[in-house]
Amino acid sequence: TREVANELGLVSTNHIAMLGESWSQGKVVLAWDNVKKGVMNLQDGQNVVLHEFSHHLDHESGSTNGAPVLNTRGAYRSWSHILSEEFEELQKDAVRGRHNLLDHYGATNPAEFFAVATETVLNVHIEMAAYHQELYKRLKDHYKLDPRKWQQP
Repeated sequence: TREVANELGLVSTNHIAMLGESWSQGKVVLAWDNVKKGVMNLQDGQNVVLHEFSHHLDHESGSTNGAPVLNTRGAYRSWSHILSEEFEELQKDAVRGRHNLLDHYGATNPAEFFAVATETVLNVHIEMAAYHQELYKRLKDHYKLDPRKWQQP
C-alpha cells in the first residue's frame, strides 16, 4: 500500500502487487513466492533476487540509473556505449512486439535494463553470450565472473 500524490498534490492510496523492491536505505524486499519461482526455473532469465540486488548495486553510485560503481571514467564510457545501444534495441523490440532474449520490462528505463540484463546474464548465459556478445562481455567483466563456466560437461 502506497500513498501517491498526483500533479495537483492530491494524495491517494494505491494497492500494488510487487515482486520485489530495492530501497535506498539498503533494504531489499522480496515476495517469497517469486523467490521460490526464480530458483525453480534457472533458464527463463527471470529471478527477482538477482533483479532487486542489481538495483541495490546500481544505487551504490548514489543514483539508480543503470550505471553501478565502476573503476574508471573509461569504464563508464564503455558501459554507457554498450548498454545504451542494447537498451535502445530492446525499446525498439518492445514497441514492435518483437522477441528479445532480454525481458521487455528492461525497456522501461536504464535502471530496469541493468537489472534485467543482470538476470539474463546470470540465468541464460549461453544464449546471452551468443546473441548479446558485447553486453555479455561487459557484464562478465563487471561481475568478475563468467557464467558459461558454470555449465556441467
